[in-house]
Amino acid sequence: MGLLREILLLPLAPVRGPAWIADRLIDTANRELHDPTPVLARLTELNRALEEGEIDRSSFEEQEERLLDELERRRRAR
Repeated sequence: MGLLREILLLPLAPVRGPAWIADRLIDTANRELHDPTPVLARLTELNRALEEGEIDRSSFEEQEERLLDELERRRRAR
């Protein structure tokens, strides 16, 4: 049955390669879109900036809230 299927689907071979690649690209994009690592890195950098006096407390809290919302959104989307 597998051989017969492959023979019948042979005319579609030029389409199956690009479709497979498109599926892999979509999978990779979705993984990167929902990955919390970049947001966690930005939170770490934000904390460092506050500790070193590069930003004030109100700016820190505003940016932290935005990043925590983004982190929650990414976690819910997984």
